[in-house]
Amino acid sequence: MALKVAIQMDPIESINIDGDSTFRIALEAQARGHSLFYYTPDKLAFQEGRITARGWPITLRREKGNHVTKGDEVEVDLADYDVVWLRQDPPFDMGYITTTHLLDMIHPKTLVVNDPFWVRNYPEKLLVLNFPDLTPPTAIARDLDTLRAFRAKHGDVILKPLFGNGGAGVFKLTADDSNLASLHEMFTSISREPLIVQKYLPDVRKGDKRVILVDGEPVGAINRVPASGETRSNMHVGGRPEKVELTARDLEICAKIGPLLREKGQIFVGIDVIGDYLTEINVTSPTGIQELERFDGTNTAEKIWEAIERRRAV
Repeated sequence: MALKVAIQMDPIESINIDGDSTFRIALEAQARGHSLFYYTPDKLAFQEGRITARGWPITLRREKGNHVTKGDEVEVDLADYDVVWLRQDPPFDMGYITTTHLLDMIHPKTLVVNDPFWVRNYPEKLLVLNFPDLTPPTAIARDLDTLRAFRAKHGDVILKPLFGNGGAGVFKLTADDSNLASLHEMFTSISREPLIVQKYLPDVRKGDKRVILVDGEPVGAINRVPASGETRSNMHVGGRPEKVELTARDLEICAKIGPLLREKGQIFVGIDVIGDYLTEINVTSPTGIQELERFDGTNTAEKIWEAIERRRAV
């Protein structure tokens, strides 16, 4: 069954084709006979009851510097498509949230992946709060006294923006670090959002595991090891991916969160696990499937499309 697929993503010309998960998903779609249409989030619009996008039909190839051929620019009605991928990177700001509201208007007749209503209501660092038995001690607050009290109770902590991504703005603060007030001042001067603070997990030195789930089921994991002198393990900031197996604890975590993800239409999800603790559930634009395929031979993109095709066949 050939599907009409639209992909909402950041500019495709500048992606790293050896690491970008959206590229791998789109390449798999093309191999399965699905047609591809690409547009950037700023080209999404509501026009007198229609949800439209201005973009390009595309053909992809795994050839560096020549990975995409774009057809003529055209405006389309996204209700005419079978699948729309919501794949632009955060920040999870009002621009991002507005795109979820617009795409909500065509879903589920047009299957939007991941379900935009629940992407909007399940930000990465907030969804985990539903599973306190799986997560490290955590507080979300804008009030400096609350942050100070949390650190006084737990010692070394990680402080980061609630809606950040890619490791940006992540700080490790020791129990006697004098920079908490300064960081609080900096963050609150540029944003009205709260901060998230978590007890520091020394196991992060061994790596921050990215576990991939497809339709609520774990398919594999990669470990991301921080660079020397770094606390952050994100690959955007130099974290080194390496092969790793799923542990009994990983499977326990997935068994507890998987049914909710499946029920809410979160087909492609990447969770972060440090030691025995779940730290994030990434539903906006998770990555890692190309690294997993290289390490384990697991074709996650194939599994994703099998899940989508099952849903479209209903």
